[in-house]
Amino acid sequence: MIREATKADFAAFWPCFSRIIKAQETYAFDAEMSCEQAYQLWCGTALKCYVYVQDDLILGTYYLKANAQGPSSHICNCGYMVDERARGKGVARQLCEHSQKVAVELGFNAMQFNSVVSTNEIAIQLWKKLGYQIIGTIPLAYKHGKLGYVDSYIMHKQLTQK
Repeated sequence: MIREATKADFAAFWPCFSRIIKAQETYAFDAEMSCEQAYQLWCGTALKCYVYVQDDLILGTYYLKANAQGPSSHICNCGYMVDERARGKGVARQLCEHSQKVAVELGFNAMQFNSVVSTNEIAIQLWKKLGYQIIGTIPLAYKHGKLGYVDSYIMHKQLTQK
């Protein structure tokens, strides 16, 4: 089940969130941020924040927010995290599909991911299957925890024909 996140939901997901940012393989977040700082970044600045719940466990989360303001406010941005116990089970796909529906309901007509780490091949494959295209490469944009500097991609999908 996917539902809007509460602060308690985020706190329950925090151990997974913390492991992901400490690995420095997919998110350009400060690895030493606190749970409260992470909550403000992930949920506090978002228009919407959701969690994927199964058997009372928070197995994934996403945020949705405008990617820019003014003349570009019709494009949204999302970020997704999935607990390692749930990877490969369709959770990220369900979260992304849900986010696209919510985005359209909120009046957005496109979705853009600003920095998909080029070594995150599973996510890139999924986003492509869901209709996203790589529209740009940012050379050496991400300092990977194991591989050093790697490229990041900007990915985009048109959601409506407005």
